Amino acid sequence: MREIYPWQQAFWQKLLHSRRFWGHALLLKGKQGAGKYDFARRLAQSLLCTEPAAGLQACGRCASCGWFEQSGHPNFYQIVPEAFSAVTGESAEKEESDDKSGTATKKSASQQIGIEQIRKLNDFVYLTGHQSGFKIVLIYPAEAMNTAAANALLKKLEEPPPDVLFILVTHQAQHLLPTIRSRCQQLAMPLPDVAASVAWLRQQGVNDPDECLAAAGYAPLSALQLAKGGDAQSLEQFIRQVADPKRLDPLQLAEALQQSSLPVVVNWLQKWCYDLISYRTTGKVRYFLKQLPAIQTLSNQLNPLACGAFARELNNKQKLAHHPLNPRLFLEDLFIAYAAMTQQR
Repeated sequence: MREIYPWQQAFWQKLLHSRRFWGHALLLKGKQGAGKYDFARRLAQSLLCTEPAAGLQACGRCASCGWFEQSGHPNFYQIVPEAFSAVTGESAEKEESDDKSGTATKKSASQQIGIEQIRKLNDFVYLTGHQSGFKIVLIYPAEAMNTAAANALLKKLEEPPPDVLFILVTHQAQHLLPTIRSRCQQLAMPLPDVAASVAWLRQQGVNDPDECLAAAGYAPLSALQLAKGGDAQSLEQFIRQVADPKRLDPLQLAEALQQSSLPVVVNWLQKWCYDLISYRTTGKVRYFLKQLPAIQTLSNQLNPLACGAFARELNNKQKLAHHPLNPRLFLEDLFIAYAAMTQQR
């Protein structure tokens, strides 16, 4: 049973003591890697627990907690994209599992939440519940709902069934329908400061927490996954080539990274370009701390306008990364464009 993360403790107490103001739907929003999904599951388990412990947390011993931990609670319903189903038993905050066969399965699975998944809620929310009848629906990530699914959910939020609580978890609340956001109690999930994140990562056995945290965008769970997951080696290979454009082989790098999560790779390149521009304008870097000498050299050689234009284009690439026709060709195009940008003076 996963405990509440240290940076969520105060938020947990405040939330539980204001329960009478929740309404029928909560929207937990914030940075990916902050622990929102784990928090939402812990909240659902605690609300369904028949013998809550101190701090209103689930006891972990009653029959209700047993059903929940075995993914068999009759009053709990979770909706996630097929691509995330392989990791939701641990933490759905991470993008890839360590098992390469699992990664391949996820690439062929849908990244969206479809209307059929929302329609299957009908029997759950409109029929009498087990025990006291209080039921919880968890949707993660909520922005993965396609238009039809979002509209189908909106109908349920507009006329909420009795004794049902919807918990929506999102990394990008701006991508949800305004009408969905307006019918939820929106809660910004906390993110620990750098010192607290570094201390927590050290407790988890991360050897270089400062570097991992910065490379992960200062999200502690993302940093932990980077340090202990399968991305560390790929990131090292990525940095080694983009840091020296003269030795960059776009085709070879694309082949090496084609099994990685494409949105993650695009995000690495976005952070790299951010540091190039940041050093050129402020003399500081934010993400790749150990690469300061290489960034310093490369930044002084680049055309800042061309680098800025390429960084903006990466925003469009990030959208396409979720639905590429061919991962390898997508990465080849990406790295060829980066190599061309570095040649502009």
